[in-house]
Amino acid sequence: MSCLKGLLTSCLVLASVMSSAKAVPISLDKTKVKLPEETAKESPQSVDTGLHYDRYLREVIDFLEKDQHFREKLHNTDMEDIKQGKLAKELDFVSHHVRTKLDELKRQEVSRLRTLIKAKQDIEGGNDIAVDHQALLKQFEYLNHMNPHTFEVEDLDRLIKSATNDLENYDKERHEEFKKYEMMKEHERREHLKTLDEEDRRKEEEHYEEMKKKHADHPKVNHPGSKDQLKEVWEEADGLDPEDFDPKTFFNLHDSNGDGFFDEQELEALFTKELEKIYDPTNEEDDMVEMEEERLRMREHVMNEVDTNKDRLVSLDEFLVATKKKEFLEPDSWETLEQNQAYTDEEMREFEEHLVRQEEDLNQKASDLQKQREDLERQQEQLNAQKIELQQAVEHMERLKTQNVPETHFEGNAVPESLGHDQPLPPGHQDIPPEQQHHDVPPNQQDLGQEHKNIHQENQPLPPGHNSPPQDSPKMPLDHNNVP
Repeated sequence: MSCLKGLLTSCLVLASVMSSAKAVPISLDKTKVKLPEETAKESPQSVDTGLHYDRYLREVIDFLEKDQHFREKLHNTDMEDIKQGKLAKELDFVSHHVRTKLDELKRQEVSRLRTLIKAKQDIEGGNDIAVDHQALLKQFEYLNHMNPHTFEVEDLDRLIKSATNDLENYDKERHEEFKKYEMMKEHERREHLKTLDEEDRRKEEEHYEEMKKKHADHPKVNHPGSKDQLKEVWEEADGLDPEDFDPKTFFNLHDSNGDGFFDEQELEALFTKELEKIYDPTNEEDDMVEMEEERLRMREHVMNEVDTNKDRLVSLDEFLVATKKKEFLEPDSWETLEQNQAYTDEEMREFEEHLVRQEEDLNQKASDLQKQREDLERQQEQLNAQKIELQQAVEHMERLKTQNVPETHFEGNAVPESLGHDQPLPPGHQDIPPEQQHHDVPPNQQDLGQEHKNIHQENQPLPPGHNSPPQDSPKMPLDHNNVP
């Protein structure tokens, strides 16, 4: 059971490691940082691993531990066999009760992931977009999303490999994060110096060098995991006579959960006395982020030397074998962080160039956003102007309706002013389209019908004696008998 339990225990330790290494910015009160010896008092089950599938991992392992057949198969299984998937194949032989419970756990986990996907979509404003849950679930490699109903061999294999991979990559990622932290701290110091005049800059540089010297002025640090280092814990923390130091007794004293193994958290607790020689939360020159990085370096070093089967646990046998090695009895001196700069000059140069490019990109994006804003403002002004014109046109039409003016009162159909807008046109004076009008016809004849074209016009001369009667006198009928 040691390997699978080691996997879970390592995951649990990961939480306290991550919180210590990444979550303590310089601006925080360094006296309020939780120390690992305080965290060690907490139950492993109360520590979150930081993995988004933490609860699922815990519950699966808890139920597998309850199966007798599975426990027997794990007795001689090493971590390499687990990584290669040999352990997962034993799932077919566990009890029906355990398999049923694992099925239920998987369905709950798939439902949780779908809920998270939907919640993320709602936050991003995609309520009207259909969600392809199967496509989105592909990103969660620790379970087989194609079968959301039952827990199979592939699910256990995926879960173990994902958790193992996350743990194995952690130290590498942690080193990179710490390196960036240190380079950013130096970058901000340099930028601050640029804002000072020559005299203040000189004082600041002197103060910086003084703090470096104060931090480096500390007692000798014992090699982590060496006899001298453990004897110091035996004497100062356990209150025992250093002449009576016994590795087996020491192991049992510091195996705080009594499971027969040193996990990573129990190992890290052994280094507190060494770290107190270098770091004090109340000192200006001591950075608590660096203290936690130093602790993790010590743990990583001991694990590499002692954990021979690479299950991220130190068994009693592994510990006793290590106490007989030369490295335990006559170790080399331990070089602390101030003796090993986290980055090179070339890495610092590249980091600052990267920051410059980032700043240029941000400035360009800010400029683009400003232009977009100005364009939108201009478009809004145009829309507002069009809106005002439309409102004015509507108001004008309303006024025309109020004055009983036909809406067709336009220039092409205008009534002659001499007739007035309210006077009816004489018979036969219907409007003639402009294209049918003859410009050589007098205005008083333009509205005559086509049938009048062959009739003698009134302006032709009459025969003698046929003078036109006065316009105001009534026309008399002609007496053809009196005509000579």
